[in-house]
Amino acid sequence: MNLGIIFPLIIYLAFVFGAAIYAYVKRQKGGDFLSEYYVGNRSMTGFVLAMTTASTYASASSFIGGPGAAYKYGLGWVLLAMIQVPAVWLALGALGKKFALLSRETNALTINDLLLYRYKNKYLVWIACVALLIAFFAAMTVQFIGGARLLETTIGIPYTQALLIFALTVGIYTFIGGFRAVVLTDTIQGTVMILGTIVLLVGVIYQVGGVESAVKKLTEIDPSLVSPYGPNEMLDFQFMASFWILVCFGVVGLPHTAVRCMAFKDSKALHNGMLIGTIVLTIIMFGMHLAGALGRAIVPDLTVSDKVIPSLMLQVLPPIVAGIFLAAPMSAIMSTVDAQLIQSSSIFVKDLYLAAKPQAVQNQKRISRISSIITLILTALLIFASLNPPDMIIWLNLFAFGGLEAAFLWVIVLGLYWDKANAYGAISSMLVGLISFILLTQFGIKLLGFNPIVPSLVFGLAAFLIGNKIGEKRHSKCGQNGR
Repeated sequence: MNLGIIFPLIIYLAFVFGAAIYAYVKRQKGGDFLSEYYVGNRSMTGFVLAMTTASTYASASSFIGGPGAAYKYGLGWVLLAMIQVPAVWLALGALGKKFALLSRETNALTINDLLLYRYKNKYLVWIACVALLIAFFAAMTVQFIGGARLLETTIGIPYTQALLIFALTVGIYTFIGGFRAVVLTDTIQGTVMILGTIVLLVGVIYQVGGVESAVKKLTEIDPSLVSPYGPNEMLDFQFMASFWILVCFGVVGLPHTAVRCMAFKDSKALHNGMLIGTIVLTIIMFGMHLAGALGRAIVPDLTVSDKVIPSLMLQVLPPIVAGIFLAAPMSAIMSTVDAQLIQSSSIFVKDLYLAAKPQAVQNQKRISRISSIITLILTALLIFASLNPPDMIIWLNLFAFGGLEAAFLWVIVLGLYWDKANAYGAISSMLVGLISFILLTQFGIKLLGFNPIVPSLVFGLAAFLIGNKIGEKRHSKCGQNGR
């Protein structure tokens, strides 16, 4: 065990718990528990909005899985990863103002509150709850595996112990602090992520003797590592188009990103958030993926490519510095999983429990207790799900992303921007999109060479339009019968 690495990490974790306790004290001073716990009383500034949105988006896949893929497939994957740069701008720009106005008008705290208000259909909300929970569970499993792998490699402890340390840390501070703690830690975590990315990239380039030397060594290992198309020409047009839809355009359909749009202070905060968030994401995506690709020249024989970033941190940075910036990928992972834990808790409490027993909203203590218990139960289940990890977590993460987007993209976008959108169309789109994505992924079917997300979104859009037409006809029949 390396004490030089462990000591800064302990200090960082102490800060995280300090933020959680601060948020808890703030919540105890009064106000509505639900509003405070799930959206932090809608008080985010532009800088905070940028950091929490970028930090939530930059997950284990960005710091562990993505660089692992760049390590395996070369510089072409670095170019591919830059497709993600406009994600924050697109998500906040498309959803920000609309979501903010609607959520304040209706006092909505979750994505399902808005769906219920917009579509006036409880069955849609139930389907949305199931879809969210399945996808979030897969996504959170990825984060737990990424966090455990990070601790396992850098500290030198068994995977199971690393998993328990990570899980308990995230579970407890989310359980104590709620949304405000998540946002506070995300802000610091975003700053640490930027600094950590820059320091690691500079360290890798220095260690390998410059970019030119690194490229030469990569060419010697495998010439395809410096090709824009990667090994076996895998990064073709279909793959790149699929990736763009999956990790950029499709981000508009991610519910945990949408929730961020309910919690900012004003329009100025939104605009600043879009600009700063895009800059943050550019630095992180370019820096981490390039470090992963060039890292092949330093550690060419890794059997598990997801270990490239923690391995490089140990190789190119002094122990104390490595310990400080171990917090960067740790921050990315924690900031994603805490957002998803909060969202999952809100589904059980706000969308299911309070929907069934609306009078229970008066008992704030009971709601608080239930929220906390659910967070801890989910954490325990995720530990079990993460005990046998795959070699590359990026594919599991992209599956979770795709499931959420296939279910929610058209429901959110058309619900916001198309006045004629109705519940029939939304339910049809959600079911067809999600089921087709799962089936295509499960059986490895690639229509015209595209990732399953592309045909699933096409099927989902078609289902929305057809379902909408059926809904319009039913409404008009009901209207005629009522005359």
